[in-house]
Amino acid sequence: MPTPLLPSPRTAHVIGGGPAGLMAAEVLARAGVTVRVHDRMPSVPRKLLLAGHGGLNLTHTEEPDRFLSRYGDAAERIAPALEAFGPQDLRDWCAALGEPTVVGTSGRVFPQSFRATPLVRAWLARLGDLGVRLERRQRWTGWSDDGAGLRLESADGTTSEVRGDVTVLALGGASWPRLGADGGWVVPFEERGVRVAALRAANVGVRVTWSEEFAHRFAGTPLKNVAVGVRGRPGVSARGDAMVTRSGVEGGPVYAVGAAVRSALDADGRAVLEVDLRPDQTVDRLAARLRGGRARDSVSSWLRRGLGLDAVGAAVLREALGGPVPRDPEAAAALVKAVPLEVTATMPIDRAISSAGGVVWDEVDDALMLRRVPGTFLAGEMLDWEAPTGGYLLQACFGTGVLAARGALAWLDR
Repeated sequence: MPTPLLPSPRTAHVIGGGPAGLMAAEVLARAGVTVRVHDRMPSVPRKLLLAGHGGLNLTHTEEPDRFLSRYGDAAERIAPALEAFGPQDLRDWCAALGEPTVVGTSGRVFPQSFRATPLVRAWLARLGDLGVRLERRQRWTGWSDDGAGLRLESADGTTSEVRGDVTVLALGGASWPRLGADGGWVVPFEERGVRVAALRAANVGVRVTWSEEFAHRFAGTPLKNVAVGVRGRPGVSARGDAMVTRSGVEGGPVYAVGAAVRSALDADGRAVLEVDLRPDQTVDRLAARLRGGRARDSVSSWLRRGLGLDAVGAAVLREALGGPVPRDPEAAAALVKAVPLEVTATMPIDRAISSAGGVVWDEVDDALMLRRVPGTFLAGEMLDWEAPTGGYLLQACFGTGVLAARGALAWLDR
């Protein structure tokens, strides 16, 4: 009697060892797929470890509709990823790795240790137990001539080709290239006919031309509890602490309006940030407080006594005007509520926290499979979406990793 043929083990290659790629690898391995992860860096996941230096903001606890709105035009396409692996799923996953999470006062979620290293160490150990093989110092350079294989280049310049039943590409965007994501995948994609929206800096500071005296004195000084909007973009506003830099301004509220800044720069070649130094007060209330000032006070003392403006706040007013602040309560109050700062450009993408742009959504199906390359799935920042800081970036990376892996399993089961 002939020996029955056993089914061949199913194999998957994951390109990219960031959160999206490693999460896809875990889902595939749990389903019994033999998984190899290839990454160009000597250790993974580099960007997640860097984020851990700031406490590792994993996700957020705000209500679902508000959470989803953070993804702007891509919200509808990101929604299935959040359904596949949402904020509570991420928190449960962390707890199962021995790293329970805590919620900060702003609703942001962090590991209890406020560090990435223990979480990453436990995760890599779990992946090893699942049989996931990590192949480091291997850079993906494109597809083989027949389009079915993956070309890899090692650190010494030698090349190889691998083939599997499915592929998950999670190569990141183009921010922090020294950590591995340099956008080098764009050219092979475009050569294959895949449309890619240009990779742009997101969650990044903007350039403002300060006077030399102001830059020297105030670089590194925070603008505390301000609201930032963009002129001509009604409804676009964010609150928090901004930071003066030598060449401009950065920080959470600036990052949150970044898409509107880029849009204004693209349309007009210029953008104007409107910074509200007293977001909890009305113009009328501020003007009333200034009317009670002492005539002998200097303008800086008048603003400090009446409105509590510190030295950097008063100096920003002068910078915006290019001269003295008028000692007129109504005019000064209106200026405090909307300090105009002309933006000449964003900072370069290699100084950005994340990137916008990527493979346009029409190029993938609902399971994140690349239509032009069946059996190949995309996850993470390679796709055309962006989000502000606050946990939304990592949440979508984890979520798209799960969604892509489930799509790959469905493809294998077909």
